[in-house]
Amino acid sequence: MTEAASGRQQRWKGQMPPERAHKARAGMTKAARTAEQDRAAGGRHRRAVRVGQGRYARASVALRLYRSTRRLRAYLRWSDEGVTRERYVGEVDKPTRGANLALAWTMAREAGMVVDEWLPADSSASSVAVRAVMSANKGKDTKPELLLRAALHRKGLRYRVGIRPLPELRRTADVVFPKIKVAVFVDGCFWHGCPEHYRPAKKRGQAWAEKIKGNRDRDAATNLALRAQGWSVLRVWEHEDPEAAADLVLNVVEERRSASEGRT
Repeated sequence: MTEAASGRQQRWKGQMPPERAHKARAGMTKAARTAEQDRAAGGRHRRAVRVGQGRYARASVALRLYRSTRRLRAYLRWSDEGVTRERYVGEVDKPTRGANLALAWTMAREAGMVVDEWLPADSSASSVAVRAVMSANKGKDTKPELLLRAALHRKGLRYRVGIRPLPELRRTADVVFPKIKVAVFVDGCFWHGCPEHYRPAKKRGQAWAEKIKGNRDRDAATNLALRAQGWSVLRVWEHEDPEAAADLVLNVVEERRSASEGRT
């Protein structure tokens, strides 16, 4: 038995592991759980399990508390053609859930249970990490959108989701306050060319640069079209703190409401 394994068995010293060491946060969405696994594994592309014939399945780590022994055990889970598979990874003993997930992924990788997903020959991405970001990108209900909406809701705001501020304009805003004409867009760092986090693709760089420029030009045109019709347009980067972004939206909404009430 290794020293690390022995230490894990003795970690809790007869006490029950605390909930924060294994229990997921209440109310976590599917997107939030996926992001949690991605962080712990070091990237979505690092969660691959070979299932044969050159195919991969995306795995997750499950933490289970065994009360009789007061130990936490990690299991690797994935689906193969509709059938859920599972393998025991080992015992974990870190003080937080995030740390235990990260430890479990490290153990699984060292044991050869998971590998990095290969980059297909026909992929336009420069690396498996970039491809994972691209494939994870969704048109709506992304993690940043959900976090912002939750923060707005906690502040007492009610809004419409995923609608066109102007029906005749084919532009969909993520959060909309139709009565007072406030439209909020949550922009992804890669697709909208975030000045802090966007990194040009190395493969087919010119094509991707043109694509990102086209998106930014489209964003600017959208802003102009909406403002010309009396709308207030807010754009939030996906990396921004959702609470701070919600405060900004709240301020604009309150200003617009006050101005509207002053005209009546």
